Amino acid sequence: QLQLVESGGGLVQPGGSLRLSCAVSGGTLEYYAIGWFRQAPGKAREGVACILSRLTGTKYGDSVKGRFTISRDDAEKKVYLQMDSLKTEDSAVYYCAARFAPVAYGDVQCTEDRMEYWGKGALVNVSS
Repeated sequence: QLQLVESGGGLVQPGGSLRLSCAVSGGTLEYYAIGWFRQAPGKAREGVACILSRLTGTKYGDSVKGRFTISRDDAEKKVYLQMDSLKTEDSAVYYCAARFAPVAYGDVQCTEDRMEYWGKGALVNVSS
């Protein structure tokens, strides 16, 4: 059973940067695609970014393209979300999630319904 724990959230001013970390345990990270999702108060959860097994691909939501970067370190069993040029509308609880998808699976979808394991979330508040 995979466990995921997010960290690195907090308060940041508009235009600032923040890096979220997702620590993974209970399995071999390299076999999993990892996604970051977020949910703002009163809004539906949305996909932010996804990174496939063995760095075979990355995907981003339209609202964060060019500002956010997802990366992974399978040896350290961590996945990161570097968030730059933050806007007030980026404020949300950020979740990391995983689905079993080794390289042989090819280009898999990282939609919310396909993810199998979830962390409990980290709060990001972008405010002046």
